[in-house]
Amino acid sequence: QAQLTESGGGLVQTGDSLGLTCTADTDYWYTMGWFRQAPGKERERIAAINRSGGLVYYRDSVKGRFTISRDSAKTTVALQMNSLKPEDTAVYFCAAGTDWPLMSYSVAVWGQGTLVAVSS
Repeated sequence: QAQLTESGGGLVQTGDSLGLTCTADTDYWYTMGWFRQAPGKERERIAAINRSGGLVYYRDSVKGRFTISRDSAKTTVALQMNSLKPEDTAVYFCAAGTDWPLMSYSVAVWGQGTLVAVSS
């Protein structure tokens, strides 16, 4: 069964930066990305990148602050988060699939989730 392994996350203050990484056990996935879910809210897609890196998606609320990247082996996706705000607090999930830009219902495999908490 395909797996995604996440690392990163933690507790930071407003304005700090934090990086997340996610490694797949295969280079099969066309699209890899990140979703997040805050307490009491629905899971939302925040960034995605296709295999070549030529297609990139960002949710409006993170544009200009977050950067997604994918390594040359196509197995690892990273999310660099700058200028973090309290409203960025959520559990962040790595995701992978075969479509673009990776809707939640079409995700083929999810990571285990990692908590990002931003204090004011």
